[in-house]
Amino acid sequence: MTPAARVAAAITVLDDILTDRTAEKALSDWGRNSRFAGSKDRAALRDLVFDALRKRGSCAALGGSLTGRGLMIGLFASDGGDPAAMFTGEGHAPDALTDDEAAHLAANPGISDHDAVDLPAWLWPVWQADLGDAAVAAAETLRHRAPLYLRVNQRRGTVKDAIAALAAENITVSAHPTQEGCLQVDTNPRRVKLSEAFESGLVEVQDAASQIAVATMDVPKGAQVLDYCAGGGGKALAIADQFDCAVTAHDVATQRTKDIEPRADRAGVQIDVVTTDVLTAIYDVVIADAPCSGSGTWRRNPEEKWSFTPDKLSNFNALQGDVIVDAASYVKSGGTLYYMTCSVFSNENDAVITRFTENHPEWTAQDTLRLMPSDTSDGFFLCKLTKSE
Repeated sequence: MTPAARVAAAITVLDDILTDRTAEKALSDWGRNSRFAGSKDRAALRDLVFDALRKRGSCAALGGSLTGRGLMIGLFASDGGDPAAMFTGEGHAPDALTDDEAAHLAANPGISDHDAVDLPAWLWPVWQADLGDAAVAAAETLRHRAPLYLRVNQRRGTVKDAIAALAAENITVSAHPTQEGCLQVDTNPRRVKLSEAFESGLVEVQDAASQIAVATMDVPKGAQVLDYCAGGGGKALAIADQFDCAVTAHDVATQRTKDIEPRADRAGVQIDVVTTDVLTAIYDVVIADAPCSGSGTWRRNPEEKWSFTPDKLSNFNALQGDVIVDAASYVKSGGTLYYMTCSVFSNENDAVITRFTENHPEWTAQDTLRLMPSDTSDGFFLCKLTKSE
């Protein structure tokens, strides 16, 4: 496919997404119906679609419409390119710019404050209030692709071993500036999960924020640890690898935990996966990685940013209030609860902690980790709480 043909395909996929279909579903359907497209074409198409979704507000404003065509015109305009050079109507290229489209671009239209940072209009004031001086930089980060980070499994080898193994398969990495054992993939990220380093358990895909969070935890030797909202088990795997403890993983949605056991086998660690009906033990340490807006990770899932609503924010707050109470019930006296989210909103973080400690005076909030979306990690929140003896 020519570059222009890829743009035309991106327009088709984006129009599909704008009818409330997910990006993954729209891309999958396009791929099934376009057998002529090679792997490089599919990768390039995916990048175009997700770049446009991350910058949906500004691209629509620059391109003159919230359509697939408008978003792609706006994307090229925002990158300093000339949309007319791509929109020629020749071969499989998109139709040439109309007079109205060309006039809109020539007029150099202004962009609202919220479109300039690519956040919904209602959300921009909330974002500013919650993030303060970090608001603009964090929003700007979400407009760009996220790095891919790897965690080196200590049970399988060293950082040096991982770097060499990946390099042997033309995957270059660099050390994270602050987190030991965390590697940023610099070239060929799509090869990682096909590599021997990954298949042998030497490395695991995990964002730097989660790795930093686990590193800040205090897990006593021999502790019984429960990952209450384990999902796919990323943090449980990291804890089992880095601490001398017994790890149990649980999630109310049991289908989310189905890959934990094979991942643990690959990593060389032991994790006991349990369902709610048999979860009766009391633990030294409980992790409650609560369901949330994912606002700290929206560059990875840009659709979530545009579909987020005030009602969703309120609903998450209520759900998180239930989760922290449920998780706390499994902590023994003198034990520790780590509440965490990948959200940057106070309503999902500080407000949940404040309400919980006010209603449960036997709990004390201690250290807090707060990360903003940046070049070195996703956004993240962690609060350590201790239960009185």
